Amino acid sequence: MSPTRLEFALSTDLYELTMASSYHTLGHAGRAVFSLFVRKFPENRHFLVAAGIGELLERLVELRFEEEALRFLATLPGLRRSFVDSLVHFRFRGDIWAVQEGTVVFPDEPILEVEAPIDQAQIIETLVLNSVHYATLVATKAARCVLVAPSKTLVDFGLRRTPSLDAGLTAARAAYLAGFAATSNVSAGERYGIPVSGTVAHSYIESFPSELDAFRAFARTYPGDPILLIDTYDTLRGAEHAIIVARELAQEGRRVRAVRLDSGDLAELSRAVREILDRAGFRDIQIFASGGLDEYEIAELEAKRAPIDGYGVGSRLGTSADAPLADMAYKLVEYEGQPVLKLSTGKRTLVGAKQVWRRVGADGRYVEDLIALRGEPAPGPDWIPLLRPVMRDGEIVETSTLGQARSHHREEMQRFPEWMRSLRPVERYPVRLSQRLAQLQSEAERRVRSREGL
Repeated sequence: MSPTRLEFALSTDLYELTMASSYHTLGHAGRAVFSLFVRKFPENRHFLVAAGIGELLERLVELRFEEEALRFLATLPGLRRSFVDSLVHFRFRGDIWAVQEGTVVFPDEPILEVEAPIDQAQIIETLVLNSVHYATLVATKAARCVLVAPSKTLVDFGLRRTPSLDAGLTAARAAYLAGFAATSNVSAGERYGIPVSGTVAHSYIESFPSELDAFRAFARTYPGDPILLIDTYDTLRGAEHAIIVARELAQEGRRVRAVRLDSGDLAELSRAVREILDRAGFRDIQIFASGGLDEYEIAELEAKRAPIDGYGVGSRLGTSADAPLADMAYKLVEYEGQPVLKLSTGKRTLVGAKQVWRRVGADGRYVEDLIALRGEPAPGPDWIPLLRPVMRDGEIVETSTLGQARSHHREEMQRFPEWMRSLRPVERYPVRLSQRLAQLQSEAERRVRSREGL
C-alpha cells in the first residue's frame, strides 16, 4: 500500500518543521532555491540514472496536513501552536526544474531544483530526498546490468528483500525504466503496466512424488508455455526430465519455453544443459538463470560466453547491494535573489539557480557537460539543456510516462562514449562550470569569508 496523506505529511525530519516554525514566527518567507545533487559517487559508480522524480511530483500534489497530522504535531514541544494551526492551509506552491527521468547525471549536477517560499521548500526536503535517492540507486544498478548483457532478457526478482513493499514498487519501476524486461512484482505490474514474469519455487517441485511428476503437473495446469525449474535435485537430470515434458507438450502443439537454473556453476551448467537440449532437438528452449546475481556475476557469465538467454536479478538489485548509499544532498543555493553557499570542507555547494548543458559531438555522442547559471544562454548550437520546468505553482506542467522515460534512458546510454559501458572505467566524463557560475561562486565565497571573519 502506498503512503496515505497522513504518512506523506509526517514523512519528514523534525528539524524541517522546527525551522519552518521559526520562519513562520519571524515572517521569514523569502523565495528560496534549493538544489538536489550528489556530491561524490560511491567508489564503484561512474554515473547515476535519475529516477523517482515522477513519484515525487505526485507526492507533492497530494501533500496535506490534515486533522490527524495536526493533532499529533500539536503535541510536539518544539513547534509553536500558531505554526501548527497554519499548516491546515499548507499546499506546496513552488516551482521545480528537473532532468527527465532516465537521464544520466554526474557529481555536482543538479538532478532537480526547487524554487519556493523558504518554509515550503524546507518542509519538503525529506520527501524530495526519499523519493529520488533510492529510486536513482536502483535504476543505476539496473542500468549496469543492462550494459553488460544488452541482448539478454532481465527480470526484477527483488520484492521479497526490498526495504518495504512500497520500496519494491519503486525498485520494479526503476529497473524497468533502466531497461529490464519484466518484474516478478504483481503489484508493480498492475500499477505501472510492467510485464510480470514468474515460474515456480523449489517447494513446488519438492511437494510432488518426483521432479518429473512436478514438471508434468505444472505443465498440465499452466495455461501458457511453461518455464521449468530444473536444479532442485540434479540439474542435468532435471534437463532430461524437461525434455520428456517438452516431447509430451509437442504432441499437444505446445512447448517448454525455457528452463531455469538457480544454483551452482551457472556457466558450466548452462553449457551442459544447452548441449542436452540441443542434442534432443530442442534448440528453441531457452535457459534462464537466477540466484544472487548482479552486474558483476552477469558480466563474468557473459565473458565466459555462457549460453544463458536471460537473468533474474533480485536481492542485490533491490538493495543496490554494492552501493546502497549516495552522498545526495538538498541544499539552499539562493535566497531572495542572492547566492548562498556552504564552505564546509568536502561539502561545497554551487550557488544560484542552475542549468546543465550537455554537448553533442559530430558523431552524435555526448562529449562533456557544463553546469551554468539558469539565465545563461546556450553555450552553442550543439548543446542541449537537461533541466526543464516540471512544476509551476505546485501544479505539474510536464511529466514523462514510464515508457517515455525508458526510451529516453535507452537513447541516453547509446549516446555516451563506449568506455562508459565498462563497470570500472579508467576515464571520467568531463563536467565543468561556466565562467559566469565560477565567477559568481568565487564572489560569494569571498563575501561570506569576509562577513564571517574567516
